[in-house]
Amino acid sequence: NLIAFICKSNSAVCSAVLLLKTILQMYKVFVNDRPLFLTNEVQKETDFQIFLLESVDIKKLIVKMYQNKVQHAFLYHPDEKLIIKTLKAKIPVVKAGGGLVYNKKGEILFIFRNGKWDLPKGGTEKNENMEETAMREVEEETGVSGLSISKMLQKTYHVFKRNGRYKLKQTYWFEMHSNFEGNLEGQAEEGIEKVEWVHPDDIDKVLDNSYENIKLLFEKTKLDAV
Repeated sequence: NLIAFICKSNSAVCSAVLLLKTILQMYKVFVNDRPLFLTNEVQKETDFQIFLLESVDIKKLIVKMYQNKVQHAFLYHPDEKLIIKTLKAKIPVVKAGGGLVYNKKGEILFIFRNGKWDLPKGGTEKNENMEETAMREVEEETGVSGLSISKMLQKTYHVFKRNGRYKLKQTYWFEMHSNFEGNLEGQAEEGIEKVEWVHPDDIDKVLDNSYENIKLLFEKTKLDAV
């Protein structure tokens, strides 16, 4: 495959690609758009602060990251799944579903709100599965109909603060397709100012003004194609 070819041709680039793949396979939680990596491996050459699960006060760490007192960090334990389980036990979890939506031209659907480009997503409702949530939210937030899911992509995590309480949003992302050619309509009550189909050549420019978990979604999609 391409990674094997790269490793054979250039060891330095190989190391960088493999490190990126390792990082992308970790659980990543974004706190105020700053990364908290949940890991069972300690990276040697990094400026990230390292915290041990058994000794850290997770809530205090979240507050410090929210206040920009900690810029980026590793939260370490040999059992990686125990870290995310502990985090979910400490902070209330809100589940959401969202879509990476392609039209027949290969363009991707983006929304613009709160001064940033984002992908349509939203919280699940009673008796919905995540696929139903994701498709409903895409249609409500953008006006795009005729959606079909081609595959599950990944889950992203970010911490937000509402009414003085921190919550962990766990978003299930799905790749979707639609032949919709009608008018795009942003959901005003959700603060969506614009909805646009973005050409693949313009994605990087849009991502320059987006959230880290959205950038992560595209990085993972690219890497899976390698």
